[in-house]
Amino acid sequence: MRKEECFYLGKIAKKFSFKGEVLIYLDTDEPELYENLESVFVEHNKHLVPFFIETSSLHKNDFLRVRFEDVNTEEDADALVGNAVYLPLTMLPKLSGNKFYFHEVIGFEIEDQRLGVFGKITSINDSTAQPLFEVLNGEVEILVPMIDHFLVKIDRENKKVIMNLPEGLVEMYL
Repeated sequence: MRKEECFYLGKIAKKFSFKGEVLIYLDTDEPELYENLESVFVEHNKHLVPFFIETSSLHKNDFLRVRFEDVNTEEDADALVGNAVYLPLTMLPKLSGNKFYFHEVIGFEIEDQRLGVFGKITSINDSTAQPLFEVLNGEVEILVPMIDHFLVKIDRENKKVIMNLPEGLVEMYL
């Protein structure tokens, strides 16, 4: 399994018991969706390694207490602490309406209700306080804030993100 075919679920935060159990921090708004997993991919030395789950249960809202097959000691668990955990993209719950996953809208056209289509979304920058659509218009890169108030519609059928942007936001780049 390649990383591009997966999504980041969380990180093995710490050991839980001296029988090899670990706590996985779940980076999700709905941790209960991941309570009964059969397996996960753990990133180890830049490779995704499948780990099969014997038992798991939610622990303090954001953590999943897990006992992996063949991880039976503190030393085994120590080797996993700090590693990222992934699942295949096919396991992402389907979103509808104006909710979307960042990877889902890459390649979509972006349209302003006033200006019409002004480019294609090439990536999303979420390293800033406010995530930004990175949009390519010819050779010009336009940064568009992902603000719910500006978002009109995610048109999956026509691969478009329709927005109502403040006047001048797009024009200052062109």
